[in-house]
Amino acid sequence: MKTVLITGATSGFGKAMAQKFAANNNTIIITGRRADRLEALARELTAAYKVPVHSLVFDVRDRAAVFAVIEQLPPAFANIDVLINNAGLALGRDYFEDADIDDWDTMLDTNVKGVMYVTKAVVPGMIERKQGHIINMGSIAGKEVYEKGNGYCASKYALDALSQSMRVDLLRHKIKVTAIHPGAAETEFSMVRFKGNEAAAEKMYEGYQPLSAADVADVVFYTTTLPAHVCINELVLTCQAQANSFYLHR
Repeated sequence: MKTVLITGATSGFGKAMAQKFAANNNTIIITGRRADRLEALARELTAAYKVPVHSLVFDVRDRAAVFAVIEQLPPAFANIDVLINNAGLALGRDYFEDADIDDWDTMLDTNVKGVMYVTKAVVPGMIERKQGHIINMGSIAGKEVYEKGNGYCASKYALDALSQSMRVDLLRHKIKVTAIHPGAAETEFSMVRFKGNEAAAEKMYEGYQPLSAADVADVVFYTTTLPAHVCINELVLTCQAQANSFYLHR
């Protein structure tokens, strides 16, 4: 049994990953900003899988809160084996000159600095035990820049570089680092990006079958099941209909 901490677990990839790891008899720590959703998920996981579950309500952008909650973890949850930096978002889909600077700040603070804060808080325990696995949820937007992607692409490119840097710097501590870069996936992602515009969000997935949150959770789980000497450094996954950021068959 491993102890797995998943940020941004109130919906989408994070929720699906919590369900996947719980179904495979792991101890689960779920985090997010929406207390009601976290509590509901904790009850679901406990009832369905009979595994220990601990929920933490905080915003990864709040550096003080991040370090406080990690330092105060109960002993049964303190030794984190797998950290999944999943909390992240896209806001807006505008040309550079039209983009909202507040959206840029939110994306960079969440997608990059939030990952830095959480990892910085968790990694000392992994270093002490000389083992651990950090999984950073990136995007194909961190591999190929597309029109109107500016701030989001910048944040995911930065996350990709950060993951590579973590891999190098933590090598001597025997800590694995894996970056997972999904393509189009039907979750709340587009609803958030288009700020509640349901028509615009649904249009993103018309005419083909995108990835599901469960598809991505399966892949993330797989990367944690390999022998101790094997590490997947990065993995790009898309649905069959999508070759990359530019080629999509509808």
